[in-house]
Amino acid sequence: MTPAESGMRNALRAYRRGCRGDEGRVRQMEAVEQTERAPGSSAAGVLGESVTPVPTPTHMQPPAVVKFHTPEVIIGRGALESVAEVAIGLGMSRPLVVSDATVRATAWHGELDSSLRRLPLAVSGFSDVSPNPRAEEVGAAFTAYLDHGADGVIALGGGSVIDAAKGVAIMATNGGHILRYEGIDRARLPLPPVIAAPTTAGSGSDVSQFCIINDSARGTKVTIVGRSLVPDVSIVDPRVLQTVSSAVTAQSGMDVVSHCVEAYVSLAHSRMTDGLALQALSMAWSSLARLVDNPADPEAGLDMAYATLKAGMAFTNAILGATHAMSHPVGGRCDAAHGAINSVLLPHVIRYNAQAHPARYAELGDAIGIDTTGSPRVVADRLAHAVESLAQRVGMPARLADLGVVAEDIPMLATLAMRDACMTTNPRLATADEIAQLYREAL
Repeated sequence: MTPAESGMRNALRAYRRGCRGDEGRVRQMEAVEQTERAPGSSAAGVLGESVTPVPTPTHMQPPAVVKFHTPEVIIGRGALESVAEVAIGLGMSRPLVVSDATVRATAWHGELDSSLRRLPLAVSGFSDVSPNPRAEEVGAAFTAYLDHGADGVIALGGGSVIDAAKGVAIMATNGGHILRYEGIDRARLPLPPVIAAPTTAGSGSDVSQFCIINDSARGTKVTIVGRSLVPDVSIVDPRVLQTVSSAVTAQSGMDVVSHCVEAYVSLAHSRMTDGLALQALSMAWSSLARLVDNPADPEAGLDMAYATLKAGMAFTNAILGATHAMSHPVGGRCDAAHGAINSVLLPHVIRYNAQAHPARYAELGDAIGIDTTGSPRVVADRLAHAVESLAQRVGMPARLADLGVVAEDIPMLATLAMRDACMTTNPRLATADEIAQLYREAL
């Protein structure tokens, strides 16, 4: 697979070119890549290893040449009605519709099913997907795909459903167990057509090259990354947000905020991703609480739909940072909502990174309208406080302990976080001890 076939690989390689002279950062990236290339590799296989700390570069320019990848996007009220025609346009005749029990009970699932059956499509469904999709659920969905003789996947649901659908697509052409694809560009063969119709405003999985699967045996989440994981078409219908619970809306919305912040400060950011991240943050900041308070608010729903879309485009091309690297093992360990974990961790990561690189956090503060007088470090601290206030406003937990984390988990969590690919583009080079301290502060 060529470098052009993976935006993640391009970002990491461009970043590596910018790391010359910073051997610690280069070693960190090489360790991640070697883990991904090793047969049967896993975070559990490298427990106890750490990265040699060196000073973070004082100045890092984004790469001069960037790759920006997105799927085709159809967005607007009533967009869900276009799924059937899009499926036929992609060559599907026997699609498998992946959803979950909650979505299956809504009118939107019935509307989609009816529209598909009005056209010459033989439809089957799978809805046994958990909020943090487990590897065994992806395997069961793949069995349903085979039993139906399916030739494409349609995902109707939140990020967990879309990630499960991506897992099915990987297995459909690449075979084997889904966990063997942990890492970057491990799925070598092209995937069958995938349509993603998100029902939450948060994950961005409908436009991203990420697939996050829960490895129950190891008690962690694995990150599967590759250009081929970007769905062929994203169909965003803000109407579906009206039936989402306030808790899920809040969790998903805080995930959007974390995507914006981490994409903007990522070492793989570009002018394209910067503009999207700033616009998405501003929109989410002004509309999330309104949508939590009133799910039927059409303007708040549309704003959050666009914010999610733009944030997804930003982070899938710029990658993320320590918040997500730390969040993934917590989600696997405690089976907690990803957005809720991010809302707890993000302020701590902002303060940590801003000790070395505060300027871009100050720019994010300006985007949400907080007081920007004083030094960038001061403004960054205000941004962290503002994130905490928004999280409290929409009912998010304040501490990791509220999500089930205990002090004894921290050494394992820190080791797994250091192996996560998202840590590579964090603006400040972290050590395992520093990450453990951040977990303790958030506990």
